[in-house]
Amino acid sequence: MNDWAEIRHLSIVEKLSGREIARRLCVSTHTVARALAADSPPVYVREAAGSKVDPFVPQIKALLGRDASLKATVIAERVGFNHGVSTSVFRARVAELKQQLGVVDPASRLVFAPGEQAQCDLWYPSAPILDTGVVHPVLTMIACWSRFLLAMMIPTRQCGDILAGMNVLLSRLGGLPERILWDNESGIVHAHRLIPQASAWAGGMGASVKLAKPRDPETKGRIERANGYLDSSFEPAREFASITDFNTQLDGWLDTKANRRLVRATGARPADLLFDEQMSLTPLPASMPSASINETIRLSRDYYVRVAGCDYSVDPSAIGRIVTVKATLTRVEATCDGRLVASHERCLKPHQTITDPAHVAQADWLRAQYQDTMAIHADPGRRLVLVEDRDLAFYDQLWQEAA
Repeated sequence: MNDWAEIRHLSIVEKLSGREIARRLCVSTHTVARALAADSPPVYVREAAGSKVDPFVPQIKALLGRDASLKATVIAERVGFNHGVSTSVFRARVAELKQQLGVVDPASRLVFAPGEQAQCDLWYPSAPILDTGVVHPVLTMIACWSRFLLAMMIPTRQCGDILAGMNVLLSRLGGLPERILWDNESGIVHAHRLIPQASAWAGGMGASVKLAKPRDPETKGRIERANGYLDSSFEPAREFASITDFNTQLDGWLDTKANRRLVRATGARPADLLFDEQMSLTPLPASMPSASINETIRLSRDYYVRVAGCDYSVDPSAIGRIVTVKATLTRVEATCDGRLVASHERCLKPHQTITDPAHVAQADWLRAQYQDTMAIHADPGRRLVLVEDRDLAFYDQLWQEAA
């Protein structure tokens, strides 16, 4: 390319002959002639050598003609393409053929009004919490208009824990948006419908919970980008001793970093737009709907109930009766016929046994009573005193005094 430019300069500007140009540049006169005849610099064009996908193109087109939504992996299986090292080449060719056949999925730009929508999701850190050794889910929520981000780590992905986290985040947001968008999270959704507990929570809250359509990631792109932001900017080079420590560090990062950053799309900081967002939110109900893990079981002789992988002791006087267990984010309680029979601080480390010493003492007393009763049945000559004995003459004396 440099020779082409130099040849044209010497010919047009300095008015040198082709022979003189060839002598100065040490090239042949034929090269000078070709350069002067060309309107653009020479470009090396390599002839296409083809690829391993070419023999399968007719079959791929036939499959796409019948079902344009087929994935590249499915097409590769159907046509018998088994060249693993060329998988990316196959995907690229399938995408190219889809475009040629008019099979495209354009992403529409979504615009939201203040208070119109909040998107929710679960994000999983890469490292476990030190004291539990478990990777706990993080419930994330973003107000779509202001891009104000809220998040907190919850113990499990069970419905009760998710809904309890929703109560906390909505309280921090300061109101209820017109719509709350979720994907098909198994903790609250089954068969593309809210499970009964989640539906009851939405009714008590007065919230409209919408589910994102399958294969449409742009629907909740804001929360997906927020999760990526947490993954790339919050978690690296940090250690978390406990869930409380994680949430403390997360709250500080959200307040000082995430919600103070300048968002290019809005030209403002989320924290500065929060007030305008809140003015369009619906006030939260005076009494937030109940959100907890609830189980109803018949208490076995073991007098322990299992909640989220941990065993909690229950008053053994309730053995054989129906017990209702309720686990919030911080407490585990059990009731029987309206009577509280267990109350423990919730343990977040799995596979632990939490025991109340009073329950053990009660179990020992009941076991001793049972063994004495069994001994009476086995030896009728043995007498078990359960109540105070009185001399019968005492009752004759009372009768005479009354007469």
